[in-house]
Amino acid sequence: MMELLNYENLRLIWWLFIGVLLIGFAVMDGFDLGVAAMLPFVARTDNERRVAINSIGPTWEGNQVWFILGGGAVFAAFPLLYATAFSGFYFAMFLVLVALIVRPVGFDFRHKIDDSRWRAAWDTCLFIGGVVPAVVFGVAIGNLFLGVPFTFDEDMRLFYTGGFWALLNPFALLVGVVSLSMLVMQGATFLSLKTEGDVARRAGQVMTIACAVFVVTFIIAGIWVSYGMDGYVITSEVNPLAPSNPLAKTVSTESGAWLANYTANPLLFVFPVIALAGALGARVLVKAQAHVLAFISSSLTVAGTIATAGASLFPFFMPSSQNLDASLTLWDASSSHTTLMIMFFATLIFLPLIIIYTSWIYRVMRGKVTEDYVKSNSGSLY
Repeated sequence: MMELLNYENLRLIWWLFIGVLLIGFAVMDGFDLGVAAMLPFVARTDNERRVAINSIGPTWEGNQVWFILGGGAVFAAFPLLYATAFSGFYFAMFLVLVALIVRPVGFDFRHKIDDSRWRAAWDTCLFIGGVVPAVVFGVAIGNLFLGVPFTFDEDMRLFYTGGFWALLNPFALLVGVVSLSMLVMQGATFLSLKTEGDVARRAGQVMTIACAVFVVTFIIAGIWVSYGMDGYVITSEVNPLAPSNPLAKTVSTESGAWLANYTANPLLFVFPVIALAGALGARVLVKAQAHVLAFISSSLTVAGTIATAGASLFPFFMPSSQNLDASLTLWDASSSHTTLMIMFFATLIFLPLIIIYTSWIYRVMRGKVTEDYVKSNSGSLY
């Protein structure tokens, strides 16, 4: 077994682990963000807003574990990626953190004072806390395809020359819309599952719009990536067993290079197909009142979308537009073999425990949240 866990395979395994954790975060915390983002549109009275909020109230904190796990895994397994991403996307990440801080404050404070203006203010904070991370995460992914302006000197010191506003380019904003519509769709299917009456009906209407926006923008983004921009290609020999050194390779850009992995392995086209089919299937299933299947279908859309981006970028993590050779890949941005090995066995122990515990929590919290339930438990709910 130890031969199978050589440096090359461990790097591949941790690339897959990062993808799984991103999907876990987008699926689980994604519907929290989606519900918050559509709160003003699905809930018009205070009781309706409390129904929507309490549909995610018992589980949102646990869902953020996936975000913490993902950040921790990147920090430990790919420290160069972590350092470069948080340097290059510093203000963007700061906005995300502020939004993620505002959200729990909104949950806990909105019901402290029985005043419509007080609650409306915190409802606005919840809305912002849902929209901002969803858009910023998409903008960040979009900029990876375009390349990020950073480089390293001979002592491996990082230099980032871009600015926050440069991140808000047309393609990145388009991917931000893809991300927002995808997570709103995820939130709408969850809200349809957990509520009834007007809230569930409006969630279904939002789902229809979000599905249409996602399908259109996802297809446009795919065409743009395939034919409207140059992709990155490693042009030198890569030793997957060598110590990490981003400057030890040469990289060039070529038209249509982001399609190279799909051309080499056509089975990868299953990922964008799953993304589109999942979105359309979720819409049909919501309309048919098959809410559990609709949520599963929407979750497949999330997984397919992230897998599509990962398969396109592989083996790149963060291409550099300033110095092509400094682009970060899974072969030259990872921790040592020993570190990846220790983390691998720790993950085998703790990740199943997290999945089991999360599954148990959702089983305990199953069932619908209704206005009558919220009114009769006003003292113990948000």
